[in-house]
Amino acid sequence: MPSLRALSLFLAPIAQVVCATAHPAEDNDDTPLPVVIWHGLGDTYSADGLQQVGQIVEEANPGTFVYFVRLDDNANNDRRATFYGNVTEQVAKVCDDLASHPILSTAPAIDAVGFSQGGQFLRAYVERCNAPPVRSLLTFGSQHNGIVDYRACGPTDWLCRGAMALLHGNTWTSFVQSRLVPAQYFRDPADLDSYLAYSNFLADINNERDVKNETYSRNIASLANLVLYMFEDDTTVIPKETGWFEDVVDDQATPLRERKLYKEDWLGLRALDKKGGLKFETTPGDHMQLSDKVLLEAFGEYFGPYGNATKHHGSESIGEL
Repeated sequence: MPSLRALSLFLAPIAQVVCATAHPAEDNDDTPLPVVIWHGLGDTYSADGLQQVGQIVEEANPGTFVYFVRLDDNANNDRRATFYGNVTEQVAKVCDDLASHPILSTAPAIDAVGFSQGGQFLRAYVERCNAPPVRSLLTFGSQHNGIVDYRACGPTDWLCRGAMALLHGNTWTSFVQSRLVPAQYFRDPADLDSYLAYSNFLADINNERDVKNETYSRNIASLANLVLYMFEDDTTVIPKETGWFEDVVDDQATPLRERKLYKEDWLGLRALDKKGGLKFETTPGDHMQLSDKVLLEAFGEYFGPYGNATKHHGSESIGEL
């Protein structure tokens, strides 16, 4: 199947989005909203697997314009940026890129899917920018409540091994917090004081510090859907329950709804849940072992024309778990 970047697949979505945004969005408009995809650690925007995901998006809703987030047009540099870089600056770049994109910036809204760390990075986009606004955000195996350990690297993956060697024992230094990506969503429940004092990224986007950013909670609450997928047998993300915003201490998990973050609605998750927009899903397998069937069903359910935001889904909201 031809790459989604090919000109033939660009022409129809461009014409459709331009036509749709020339007039106010209506529920009977059958133009699919554009979809933005942010990949995970060690991946690149041009990887074959990610391009196949884009093809599944188009299969679920023909005519969808798909945009792959990239921090550099060079694939090697884009992969390197998943390990090394200041996440706050990276999110700001993506905010600028989407806001200036000729198609995305003129759409009435966009849908988004984040894989692994790309999920919390897209959530940060919603909280900090959200222009163009996100309607539905799907995250797969993301680290929304942080990690307590780092991923294992392949024996010859020197980029990964070098990053992880530097991270261990140096997590809270300003050098690491401004340069090593996984360190910026590290969160050890046994050392929350250091986390709150020095975290460059996660403590801020989770609104865990004393001064709360009301824009963050307002933007999350404005979503039509936030769908959180957790891999049942995930051995890469530690703890795997972080994908559901659960807090895990000594192997005991505290569900999101029992946490202060939810009860006081620091992030707008409670407001989103109250209107039925917060959904929790599991999918079989280890980290990022995703079937085409799971993706096709998810994209068909939550993405598509502007008027599809009110689709109902069989998953349970957190209030029903």
